[in-house]
Amino acid sequence: MKIGILALQGSFREHQDYFSKLGVETILVKQPEQLDDIDGLVLPGGESTTMRYLIDRYGFMDKLKSYCATKPVFGTCAGMVLLAKENVGYPTHIGTLDVRLKRNAFGRQVASFEDVINLKGIGDVVGVFIRAPYIEIASDNVEVLGTYKDVIVAVKQGYQLATSFHPELTDDLKIGQFFINMVDKYRNE
Repeated sequence: MKIGILALQGSFREHQDYFSKLGVETILVKQPEQLDDIDGLVLPGGESTTMRYLIDRYGFMDKLKSYCATKPVFGTCAGMVLLAKENVGYPTHIGTLDVRLKRNAFGRQVASFEDVINLKGIGDVVGVFIRAPYIEIASDNVEVLGTYKDVIVAVKQGYQLATSFHPELTDDLKIGQFFINMVDKYRNE
């Protein structure tokens, strides 16, 4: 199994370290052609507007849309923003995750926080929220995995997994293992 981590901007090195603790081979995806050689893709946290600029500049968008619509992908924070079908007040990016999302919904950087979140099928995890989005509305084909103070912060739709928070900034590997299990299931179908 090989997990690719989009390495244009954001916490891609932290994700690489996180998945290496799970014993998974990772590659830093810096060229669109690299998407052909991976079993799962991580869209890391970072700054979604900057990521979009670099996605467009390096010709990733068509391949990303195709990949995310059909193969395992895990978006954290800005990665969730990239996946969302609708970003309130902002343009859509990849648009394969059938949700309406609010960017920077928990406040500015100074309002960052950590709290325990219970995720369906995963258990309790520490959520690190940094200028995090949340989902206002998820369609019926989206499974809500977790909420925080009555807003949606973790979802799964087919082979797409997305969290508002940063699991890669903790020592808790449960979410990463959950994604690896999704990739295994996809590879065995």
